[in-house]
Amino acid sequence: MAANTFGDAFRVTTFGESHGVGVGCVIDGCPPGHHLDLAAIQAAMARRRPGQSALTTPRDEEDRIEVLSGVEADTGVTLGTPICLLVRNQDARSSAYDEWHHIYRPSHADFGYDAKFGVRAWQGGGRASARETVGRVAAGALAEQLLTARFPDLRICAWVERVHRIDAAAVIDPGAVTRALVDAHPTRCPHPATAAQMEAEILAAKKRGDSVGGYVRIYAQGLPVGLGEPVFDKLDALLAQGFLSLPACKGFELGSGFSGPDLTGLEHNDPYHWAPPTSDVGRRTSDVPKMTTTTNRSGGIQGGISNGMPIDGRLVFKPTATVLKPQASADDGGNNVELQAKGRHDPCVLPRAVPIVEAMTALVLVDCWLRQRAQVGDPWPGLRGPLHADGGPSPA
Repeated sequence: MAANTFGDAFRVTTFGESHGVGVGCVIDGCPPGHHLDLAAIQAAMARRRPGQSALTTPRDEEDRIEVLSGVEADTGVTLGTPICLLVRNQDARSSAYDEWHHIYRPSHADFGYDAKFGVRAWQGGGRASARETVGRVAAGALAEQLLTARFPDLRICAWVERVHRIDAAAVIDPGAVTRALVDAHPTRCPHPATAAQMEAEILAAKKRGDSVGGYVRIYAQGLPVGLGEPVFDKLDALLAQGFLSLPACKGFELGSGFSGPDLTGLEHNDPYHWAPPTSDVGRRTSDVPKMTTTTNRSGGIQGGISNGMPIDGRLVFKPTATVLKPQASADDGGNNVELQAKGRHDPCVLPRAVPIVEAMTALVLVDCWLRQRAQVGDPWPGLRGPLHADGGPSPA
């Protein structure tokens, strides 16, 4: 059966098609009594909306959130019942797709949907369109509110690390990146000089009627230890599932990722270290020692469970499948044809993918937190310092 729902304790069902009446989500499992910050959700929607710059599709959608249920109207407090969030489509132009009614667009979902269901939403790609992610971003913004209310030090930040062959990995300190730095340039790369090169690369591809792909880096710090449900719902497995369900995402690596085989086991291991209680200015004071690792090649997850270090990963996004150059294709009547694409499309999905990746991260983390809380309570053992203080290690 169709899989339109993500999560176990915090269940998010997205609905709607790209050129339908609207898109949105139903959230089941949000705890009652939380004050829903609608302005923060709307701000998240603004970060993913189309038409932000010359680097994105010119489709003009305001993406205003309507709360249909699950929130007390006067106070904005969640009721513990399903929350339905709706965004109405305002600028769909289905006529641009008329000639593709019977033609399968290369590297799109058209043929797969037709072969599986016997019918497809040929206008705009339907559920396969990135427009589906409106619901994910709305739900992710609420998830992040719940997480930061419980874990004030949590920071989830993604950015464009590579566009085509232009790579910024060597010049960016992940721990110093903020959303303000990311959003300072339309490419959403926090390194200004590299961002300018990326912008030129995207605009050049757009001028040629072509497209480019690249990498999005995800970095989440201030995370508690203990999230993840071995063995089949490991935290990294859930992140991979969520990320790889995003349109155009073709790969995900965590920590050392595919470069790990370049190291030996001794080189790759992350040594443990008890850090003393903290009292950093601007951050919460902790009165218990904290387990850390001196390196983070595991990307913050070991054995499928968060270890308290930053989640550090990278997603690969393919070049946008719709290009304006003529391409060979085939139709549903058995004919080989030539397709000339039209319509409004992103020459590079990466800038708008950034808030979507952040939202997907928040959805995974809030679900894991609520499952952990239900299983062993909150706080759980790993949040209380050394687990066996009578005979265990002492703080450094």
